[in-house]
Amino acid sequence: MPTPYTPTEVEAKWYQHWLDKNYFHSTPDEREPYTIVIPPPNVTGKLHMGHMLNNTIQDILIRKARLEGKNACWVPGTDHASIATEAKVVKQLREKGIKKSDLSREEFMKHAFAWKEEYGGIILRQLRQLGASCDWERTRFTMEPELYRAVIKVFVHLHKKGRLYRGLRMTNWDPAAQTVLSNEEVIHTEENGNLYHVRYKLADKDAYITIATSRPETIMADTGLAVHPDDPRYHKYHGRQVIVPLVNRVIPIIIDDYVDLEFGTGALKVTPAHDMNDNALGEKHGLETIDIFNPDGTLNELAGVAVGLDRFEARTEVVKQLKATGDLVKIEQYRTSVGRSERTDAIVEPRLTLQWFLRMDDFAATALGAVDTGEVRFHPESMVNMYRSWLKPENVRDWCVSRQLWWGQRIPAWYWNDEVFVAETAEEALAEAQRKHATANIRLEDLRQDEDVLDTWFSSWLWPMSVFDGFKNTEELAYYYPTSDLVTGWDIMFFWVARMVMAGYEFSPELLPEELIRRKGRMPFRNVYFTGMVRDEKRRKMSKQLGNSPEALELLKTYGADGVRFGMMRSAAAGNDIVFDAPIDQKTGQVANTSELCNQGKKFCNKIFNANRLVQGFERTDREPDPVTILAGNWLEAKLNHTIGEVDRMLGEYRISEALATLYNFIWGDFCSWYLEAIKPADGKLSTATYELTVSAFERMMTLLHPFMPFITEEVWHQLRDRKEGQDCIVSEWPKAEAFDRQVITDFTQLQDIVTNLRDIRNQRGVSQRDELKLYLQRTKATEHICEAAGAKQFLQKAGFLETVSLVDAPPSNALPFLVGNDKGYLELDEQIDLKGERAKIEEEITRLEKQIAGVSRKLANDKFVNNAPEAVVTKERKKLADWSAKVKSLQDML
Repeated sequence: MPTPYTPTEVEAKWYQHWLDKNYFHSTPDEREPYTIVIPPPNVTGKLHMGHMLNNTIQDILIRKARLEGKNACWVPGTDHASIATEAKVVKQLREKGIKKSDLSREEFMKHAFAWKEEYGGIILRQLRQLGASCDWERTRFTMEPELYRAVIKVFVHLHKKGRLYRGLRMTNWDPAAQTVLSNEEVIHTEENGNLYHVRYKLADKDAYITIATSRPETIMADTGLAVHPDDPRYHKYHGRQVIVPLVNRVIPIIIDDYVDLEFGTGALKVTPAHDMNDNALGEKHGLETIDIFNPDGTLNELAGVAVGLDRFEARTEVVKQLKATGDLVKIEQYRTSVGRSERTDAIVEPRLTLQWFLRMDDFAATALGAVDTGEVRFHPESMVNMYRSWLKPENVRDWCVSRQLWWGQRIPAWYWNDEVFVAETAEEALAEAQRKHATANIRLEDLRQDEDVLDTWFSSWLWPMSVFDGFKNTEELAYYYPTSDLVTGWDIMFFWVARMVMAGYEFSPELLPEELIRRKGRMPFRNVYFTGMVRDEKRRKMSKQLGNSPEALELLKTYGADGVRFGMMRSAAAGNDIVFDAPIDQKTGQVANTSELCNQGKKFCNKIFNANRLVQGFERTDREPDPVTILAGNWLEAKLNHTIGEVDRMLGEYRISEALATLYNFIWGDFCSWYLEAIKPADGKLSTATYELTVSAFERMMTLLHPFMPFITEEVWHQLRDRKEGQDCIVSEWPKAEAFDRQVITDFTQLQDIVTNLRDIRNQRGVSQRDELKLYLQRTKATEHICEAAGAKQFLQKAGFLETVSLVDAPPSNALPFLVGNDKGYLELDEQIDLKGERAKIEEEITRLEKQIAGVSRKLANDKFVNNAPEAVVTKERKKLADWSAKVKSLQDML
């Protein structure tokens, strides 16, 4: 066998082997299905830390199901990502000297699909390097013909049911992408801004009212000035009028308790065309709406001032003119919430636009009920609170589903005069129009299709059904639906998770037989595992824009896929954010492509690899196992069965990172550090029985670890024994926890504690681990039981490098005491022991620990900390308290 473990060679070899064997592909059969649909990454995307975390978890779940003998199906795919992709294509065309405006829609779409074929889907190829065992034959794309048709069919279905309508509403407008955005696509951040105090002259008197605004460039669109009815400063102005500066428009002073008495001057300019709340005020008081912005954020002719300038350039110009007229009173700085487009980072502009909307009240109630009844379960359960908050009736808004783009599913609505006909095809729309207006002689060319496309999420909310072509043929859908687990970030809980639940309950009864729905349910998935955000050392979300995220592919190259998977999962408790340990350069602020957690994973691979080399290096003999080997073998079997049970329990509770930690501690600690050392023969010869037991246990460990670290486990699996065709770790059998004697584990743990204490004392006193010393144990029932166990004394002598092990009734002279459970042990040293000095050291340690206990106790007594800190943090603090308290008790017993 090669001496070093080389991840790159091993990973490429085994991944291709798995592909060649078609292990990832699923077709319906008599087995229980286990289904995961990938959260489709944007077709523009490249592998980043969030993707690696999310897909590692999915791969763990799918590989575990495959090992359990289920028909494991993990469907991959990509999302067309309307805004992001169109921006990429427009940029590419611009570099070629082509403007989008110079192209027809059909010509642009050809360029877009060409871009997709060349650059789209890179991330799916990168996922293979991570070891993702997706069914690549099932790869889907939200704009492929069958999925496109499903979206159109659903739109028509909802329109017929009266769920969809078209209306003129205030919306979030992205001037860079020139499309409307949903509320969820607007990212709000606190930023520095200016508050401009501007005076408005009364129309009938030489007096002024001063307002405070952050947007002086919209003054030209003002159609009212509002004051609070209880504000004594403005009582005398009720029912009067003011003149808008620069444009000299006379507008009314309106009275409304919406006005915040404490903000600015207490007087509010009302601009119904350019502010959501102002629009509501305008409708309430019958104010005129004047839209002074073009779609790209420049000012139009209605502004009368700064025409043609970008809105922020216009702000500078308007402030300049207000200064010249004397109407700018002062400027002050303040912090304000600014909404930016998630895709372009442009500051979002409130704008009155004609859009398609989906009524959401009934949908939201259905989605809420699915989780409240437990039909869809969240992990961790605490995420239900956020879900409920977002789906409260008062928080739900109708979904704006139209977008002013070309890249996407075009809305299936055709117009004749001012009438709309919604149908799956133009021919069906024409037939409907002709039926309704039989005498009008309407022709196909008389119809005009809606120019807008549907929101990207309008296709992805169908994902658990559309990927199985459920809207065309329900054969596969009936087998795979509902899917088993969904793994996603909590940040798209409403964006995607809630909407998939809505779609599942709405459309599955339309597609599947009633009996099947009654037996399996309408929900799109049974469980949702929410991952946390991957954050840097400063707790900022890792992102390409901030430059605080390491390069995923560089990490894979440095540490191997198994090392990176290990590093990601070691701190990935469900729902909790992950502080990834890639260090940040303090000078440049850039993150390094290094990680101690991933390095720990790489070392773990080497440990496993070298443990196998050690086992394979033993010469086998037919001699009987010695007592120490028998003792260690019995303990290993018991501990392995205990570990299998614990891993099963943790995975069943979606405590995936804890399951990995349990396996790591068992394989590295128990198997490599204790068991292999215990059985290691002095003459290099191992009994055949012990070898078989060791290999059998090692095999089961590799199967248990395989979902987490698939490459090293497959490699070692094949080195442990000669395998027949098809005998691969990926399709081996998930171990079952057999009955075991817990007392065996308890007894061996006490032996381990004794040896650990002996090693600690040697280290503290500078005594060589090879010097043979004498050990005495205080005679009790417990210590007698330890010493009477077959092989126990020999194990202590071998592992502790002891000359003798004896039971005593009284402490021997010149021996250093230590605790063995509730009893005492004494290690005789070849030096004079200063018991008084030893007592002083122990008392000093007790004092130090008691200070730490006091600090943690204060923290845990703080309700604010306990209620608001992540569950894992609180649990960690409680564990510290318990561990330190136990340590103090032990030290007091020592005294």
